[in-house]
Amino acid sequence: MAVVIVTGGTFGLGQSITVELARRGHQVVAFGLAQPQVSSTARGMESVLQELEQAGCKADVLEADVSEAADVRRVVDHAVVKYGAVHGLVNNAAIGPLGTVLTTDESVFEKIFDVNVKGTYLMSRAALPHMIRAGGGSIVNIGSGAGYGKPNMAAYACSKGAIVALSMAMAYDHFHDRVRVNVAIPGGGGIVSGMSVGRFGGDVDAFLRKGAQGTVAGRPATGRDLANAVAFLLSDDAATISGTVIDVGCFSHQGGPLQPKA
Repeated sequence: MAVVIVTGGTFGLGQSITVELARRGHQVVAFGLAQPQVSSTARGMESVLQELEQAGCKADVLEADVSEAADVRRVVDHAVVKYGAVHGLVNNAAIGPLGTVLTTDESVFEKIFDVNVKGTYLMSRAALPHMIRAGGGSIVNIGSGAGYGKPNMAAYACSKGAIVALSMAMAYDHFHDRVRVNVAIPGGGGIVSGMSVGRFGGDVDAFLRKGAQGTVAGRPATGRDLANAVAFLLSDDAATISGTVIDVGCFSHQGGPLQPKA
């Protein structure tokens, strides 16, 4: 099975990705930060370690900052030294404070881009040479429906728009290296994540009370739904797929999600 690095893989949607990939037999190197981040409830490593144990599988769980080049190199070096290769990369780490251009401080704008865009660049830059040397690989960048523009998300929206553009550019650049690059968008119709709940002050009930149509399955998407799509994009079943976007459930790339039925 593949050696896969998951950024922001210690909580929320990233945790779901880490556990599902480990459950499927991949050797996962997941990392995140122990302290809470702006706009998110994500904190600590205990949750992912407990879920891995409950699932009967293991992963390497590290503390590192995706926006720091030295930390990124340390994670990649860990994977290569311990397992000999990097076959897959999931760029999931992100922060998403709300705000318009008028209400978003410059420092917050810069931090969003440091984590969401520069972090994806740094991780891809560090992992790509190992994938190319191994004869190919797969990168899955986690996008957002906000990447096509949504209200009160100016900085976050343009950072996620940048992820789509960066992913497509990388798909072109590394086509002949046999490195596939795709985007998976979490369904915006009520999916519970550290970021979505963080925007409600950490109150899960308040987040759920806002209501959402959910997905065509008749329920909101879950972290495991996203993880299943990521696992597919990393797998040989997706060997010919690069430069595409998979929207996990809610038409988030078309102005959605749908509104609840009256």
